[in-house]
Amino acid sequence: MRPSGLIVFITLPLLFLAHSPEAAEQHGTGMQIRVESADSREPIQGLDAFFTGKVKVEALFSAQGEARSSGANVTFEAGSRTHWHTHPIGQTLIVTSGTGWVQQEGSARIQIQTGSLVSIPANVVHWHGATSYTSMSHIAIQEVQNGSAVTWLEAVTDAQYLNAALPGSR
Repeated sequence: MRPSGLIVFITLPLLFLAHSPEAAEQHGTGMQIRVESADSREPIQGLDAFFTGKVKVEALFSAQGEARSSGANVTFEAGSRTHWHTHPIGQTLIVTSGTGWVQQEGSARIQIQTGSLVSIPANVVHWHGATSYTSMSHIAIQEVQNGSAVTWLEAVTDAQYLNAALPGSR
């Protein structure tokens, strides 16, 4: 039997009450919602050990306590890209502006653009960045395992970066 709207209406306020700060205190969690302003996060230049070209990295959140997820807003100028790398639990990219490329080792390069959602499986060797003629920004979300969210490998060569038809290889 399907629940009536009245039951849902009565149940929803109870759910909200159970997760209020007062309820959290009553349940001994002491957890509070935290809000950070955008100006509290300082973007940094991507390090040459991990990126080619001009890349700006703005950490959005990091794994804290029991949480395993971390995320960053990454902006690549035209021609900029990551080095080859892997993630122990995978990675999700949400392209927020521009056009870029992503490539898995052994596969052809794929174009990504504003609105693209890229799911990269665990331990897959890949790179991503802007095209040679446009900038690109994305939000990168990955999980930490054993203290690490990424394993960095060697730089993507200009030939690997520019040749869309050839499967990527290191």
